[in-house]
Amino acid sequence: MTTPETTQQTKLETPHNTTQATTQKTMHESLYSAADALHAIANEKSNSQPIKLTGNSTDMVFVKGLKVDAVIGVYEWEQQITQPLIFDIEMVGCQYQASQTDNIQDAINYKSVSERVAEVSIANKVALLERLAQLVAEMILAEFAPEKVTVTIHKPTAIKQADSVGVKITRFQQN
Repeated sequence: MTTPETTQQTKLETPHNTTQATTQKTMHESLYSAADALHAIANEKSNSQPIKLTGNSTDMVFVKGLKVDAVIGVYEWEQQITQPLIFDIEMVGCQYQASQTDNIQDAINYKSVSERVAEVSIANKVALLERLAQLVAEMILAEFAPEKVTVTIHKPTAIKQADSVGVKITRFQQN
């Protein structure tokens, strides 16, 4: 007499099911082996020097719409007032280390970048946006070390009929 348990056991012992069970077991073991290997590599890397990936990085840290009131302009009256400027900053540089450590020390800190952009803008009373953009780009490359920086400065009150005017420059790290 066959019981439901016996029927179930017979189904599991058929050659097809045995092969399937063996394949599944092997797959699970492979996955665990791969996971163990990745874990071991991660532990090994965390105990050694940080990895510095460069060259083909497409990681970008950005600041968009940073508002700073600064003295800027070619006219004498512009040098007597502050005007609103809006900055968009894009910094390309490998953020792999930061993604692994979850530590702000390993990242391009956009708060610090924003503070320094404001400081540079307020401290330098220049005539041209091109000059200010260059000063900001040089500071970011020197202090935050991205591979590339793009600085866009909008001067929204310069032309009454336009939403904004401005400049956009891109500079690269010099090795």
